[in-house]
Amino acid sequence: MNAPTKKAMPAAEGGELEENRDLTAGRRVLQLEARALSRLAQELDANFAEAVDILDRTRGRIVVSGMGKSGHVGSKIAATLASTGAPAIFVHPAEASHGDLGMITHDDALLILSNSGETTELGDMLQFSKRNKIPLIAIVGKAGSTLGESADVALVMPDEPEAGTLGLAPTTSTTMTLALGDALAVALFERKQFSESDFHVFHPGGKLGQSLVRVREIMHGPDDLPLVGPDVVMSEALVVMTAKRFGCVGVIDGDGELLGIVTDGDLRRHLTDDLLERRAGELMTAEPTTIREDALAAEAVRVMNERQITGLFVTDGARPIGILHIHDCLRAGIS
Repeated sequence: MNAPTKKAMPAAEGGELEENRDLTAGRRVLQLEARALSRLAQELDANFAEAVDILDRTRGRIVVSGMGKSGHVGSKIAATLASTGAPAIFVHPAEASHGDLGMITHDDALLILSNSGETTELGDMLQFSKRNKIPLIAIVGKAGSTLGESADVALVMPDEPEAGTLGLAPTTSTTMTLALGDALAVALFERKQFSESDFHVFHPGGKLGQSLVRVREIMHGPDDLPLVGPDVVMSEALVVMTAKRFGCVGVIDGDGELLGIVTDGDLRRHLTDDLLERRAGELMTAEPTTIREDALAAEAVRVMNERQITGLFVTDGARPIGILHIHDCLRAGIS
């Protein structure tokens, strides 16, 4: 007797089932980790503030360490701390046992990560901390672990399952560790009143750095300003305009305050036989658009794009102190 044959599943239907399983798994992981983070936030206690106190008092560097996945997370935490005004480095615990303990000074503080709190490779660092009275903060999964007991302050994560059917790979625990590191960094830089300009100092390159560039950093200063009085004839104004090469000339009164601006466009609109004999005050556009020196350069670009102009006088009140051309912004990577 022949066994009944299975009907083949259409390829499209099989693909849909796989997609549904993948989406279900992905959502389950995210929901589980979100629940763990919510619980972590609710259970945060005075130990967290004490940890921030230690980091704030540290006059050396914050030395972050961890093994395996905790180490990868630790590298990111160290980078976040360093980029927000708290000098920090990552030291691998195995390398520490082979000479890198010499990188840790009495002015430093240790931030050590381990979910189990029993990572063997951390032993030498724990002993070094105790022997040299170096403050130790632990981010750990078990308060009664070796790491938890050795720390001056232990930030204990709630007991939440790792994501996935096996429940073995570090997932939920590393997410909580990373989030606690972010929380420490943010609380620390807010306490230190780390400003936007401070942030720019540590992020001069890339999009972050470009977005924080101020007008004063890329503008041309007072010596480069193309300025004339309102009674100057255009033949003389054109000499100034050509020499400064910004495609415009500012018109100022006797007190040095900006009355208006004459641009290439104004010249074309007033192109008559007597153009060179006319006065700058007659041709100028009164009350021109200006920008503050402390404005973001990105704001200046937006203004120039909206007004369809290529340059802006930088003013302090009504007095011109600089000039910014769109090409200056483009050279700085701002567009």
